[in-house]
Amino acid sequence: MTRSTLHEGWRLRAVGGPVPDTLAGRDVPARVPGSTHLDLLAAGLIADPYLDRNEADLTWMHRVDWRYTTEFQAAGPGAGERVELVFDGIDTVGAVAVNGHLLGETANMHRSYRFDVREALREGRNELTVTLGSALAHAERAEARLGWRQRAYPHPYNAIRKMACSFGWDWGPDLQTAGIWKPVRLVRWDTARLTRVHPLVTVDADGTGRVEVHLTVDRATDRDYTAMVTVGDHTERMPVPGDTARLTVLVPDARLWWPVGYGGQPRYELTVTLLADGEPVDVDRRRIGFRTIAVDTEPDGDGTPFTFVVNGTRVFAKGANWIPDDHLLTRVTPARLARRIDQAVGANMNMLRVWGGGIYETDDFYDACDERGVLVWQDFPFSCAFYAEEEPLRGEVEAEARENVTRLVARPSLVLWNGNNENLPAYTDWAGWRESLDGRSWGLGYYTGLLPGLLATLDPTRPYAPGSPYSPGDLPPNDAQHGTRHEWDVWNMLDYTHYRDEIPRFCAEFGFQGPPTWATLTRWIRDRPLTPTAPAFLLHQKAHDGNGKLDRGLAPHLPVPDDFEQWHWATQLNQARAVAFGVEHFRSWWPRTAGALVWQLNDCWPVTSWAAVDSDERPKPLYYALRHAFAPRLLTVQPREGRPILVAVNDHDQPWTGTVHGTRQSLTGDILAASTLPLAVAPRSVALLDLTDDLLTPADPGGEVLVAAVGGVRVVHQFVEDREFAYHPTPCTAEVTPVTGGYRVDVRATSYVRDLALLVDKVAPDAVVDDMLVSLLAGETHTFTVATTATLADPAALRQHRVLRSANAAARAG
Repeated sequence: MTRSTLHEGWRLRAVGGPVPDTLAGRDVPARVPGSTHLDLLAAGLIADPYLDRNEADLTWMHRVDWRYTTEFQAAGPGAGERVELVFDGIDTVGAVAVNGHLLGETANMHRSYRFDVREALREGRNELTVTLGSALAHAERAEARLGWRQRAYPHPYNAIRKMACSFGWDWGPDLQTAGIWKPVRLVRWDTARLTRVHPLVTVDADGTGRVEVHLTVDRATDRDYTAMVTVGDHTERMPVPGDTARLTVLVPDARLWWPVGYGGQPRYELTVTLLADGEPVDVDRRRIGFRTIAVDTEPDGDGTPFTFVVNGTRVFAKGANWIPDDHLLTRVTPARLARRIDQAVGANMNMLRVWGGGIYETDDFYDACDERGVLVWQDFPFSCAFYAEEEPLRGEVEAEARENVTRLVARPSLVLWNGNNENLPAYTDWAGWRESLDGRSWGLGYYTGLLPGLLATLDPTRPYAPGSPYSPGDLPPNDAQHGTRHEWDVWNMLDYTHYRDEIPRFCAEFGFQGPPTWATLTRWIRDRPLTPTAPAFLLHQKAHDGNGKLDRGLAPHLPVPDDFEQWHWATQLNQARAVAFGVEHFRSWWPRTAGALVWQLNDCWPVTSWAAVDSDERPKPLYYALRHAFAPRLLTVQPREGRPILVAVNDHDQPWTGTVHGTRQSLTGDILAASTLPLAVAPRSVALLDLTDDLLTPADPGGEVLVAAVGGVRVVHQFVEDREFAYHPTPCTAEVTPVTGGYRVDVRATSYVRDLALLVDKVAPDAVVDDMLVSLLAGETHTFTVATTATLADPAALRQHRVLRSANAAARAG
């Protein structure tokens, strides 16, 4: 068997639709894998769609048809030889031809295509063309045939199997990409090939790892075929008399794969070899991990839990939702994905939810999660819309689900299949949506019939949920006491303190907006002056009334500044505060609440959004707040029965013991009250500690803080909001020292300073600080380490007011 990639020599031409004069009749060099936007950008024919207001200038591309063309040399088909053209992914509506012979058509971005090319292939030079029609026009035609169905955004993304957010979202651009977005190759064989390798990986009760491999063979000749399966140093063989076979390999005392923070991530090499007359003719290799996975949904006294159980251990899911890491997908490299997953782990996360408005992620993504112990909750690609269940859409849904379940079935990191994002509450709760159907199908048959039916056969090894949010039976899908919940009243309507109104069993989405880092913002948005209402800034704010919600969310806590740079810091700080407030509330209710997945980890372009890491890969203040709030050991002050108490969260395999030292003190460090509390928190548990009255009764609520600390873990609690607090305007001093790889910034507090941050990207675009949102009591010091390749002409810039920020300054910036 030979496999030859066909990635060279491609040309792109616009062949239909509103083609600009500058492009008409013109061939452009093209990259495969790639996209039309990237090809035109490389040729200098369009401006960068992420810059300023350029996105709005490219709407003509929505309705253009494109043709990719290349030539390749090949030998003609031999007698009995199979020759196939394989596309791992086409975006989206395509017609594939070789030498003018139409091989087939495509209409699904989420699956691969394989074409028999024997009749079209000739000796020597061959021409391959892929003609791509407008996805928008295709979706409109499909909608006209299948009937209009409600969706959250204007374009009919629900009528085509394409990344939904390609048509725009409340954090993403409306670019509607097109291209050959995954590899393409010519495959030749004349004996047999493995058409499907389907390993089901489980662990027996006695600790034996079990790998049950289902395989399908496509034969070109009748030979004596044998399948050989090797897991580590354990091998089994069996004849393959027909087109299918099933082999089981047992691995005694298998080493278990664990989530990060719970153990290691050992993996085993799995090799499946097809032999003909004893000689190998095809091989499939992958790495697997042994672990058990379940979700506890057994009703209890509080409702219906939703608790992940890995290897028999109950896990609090600390994590975030994941969207495509670049809207122009082919720019997302394995190295970029590894950096992003490392950032998730660096923020003490153990789970990412691959959200249903994006894609089934690439193997590189799951490789990174497997290696690092990051649990993956995988949505099927349905989001915020009703979907027709009739053909041809139904057949495409089934084809993509079969392919991707088979592709991902052996991934140890993948712990949940989820039917959709928010389509169930759209039907039950969203005003006018159900009524708009007028009897038409809306997707329920996918979530309760087709998908679980496929999984029962293709992947019985892991749990499935019909949707997110989801509550069992006839309960409202977003019921806080049952199953999973999305909390969006906070941000849309309510102040973030209202996170405490509900105690969800598992919060799969919640979040608060903030702008990107300063370097990212000013690189991509060049309005002068920069204001929240400047045209380009507004184009990069996709949420309905987003800036209004930012200001209304800020006002109860901090003044809303008139100066843009101060507003930028204040809204970033408020985003960090809001989400950390929610995380700490949810964690304090473990095991009743069993998960907190923040919306969202990452961005796909430069935008004001809910992300913790912006599109230029820079961590926002929110990122550091999540690192603190998701720390393995956490102290937080929470209300219980009308009284503040101290909650100690121990997400660790070892007990947490010691003495809590509590003080109430002035901003200058005078101790006004003190007490000690014994601490003993079992592994993976939460303890509630009563605080003495003298710690909780300040004489001057705006000038005192409550401090509780044990073993290097501390909480500083204020009795009033920042805007009512008597912050000292200049509460600290700082010194900057050059060190290898960057700079050291030593800060000394002369008065209480809250949420110290170094916005180092303002000084050097590549600079990263090791921590942020650090609070110091009077007399305390802290050292920040700044990593950068830049040599600063004036290192003192790192302690300038616009770089060294705090809540003290924000509270006085009105």
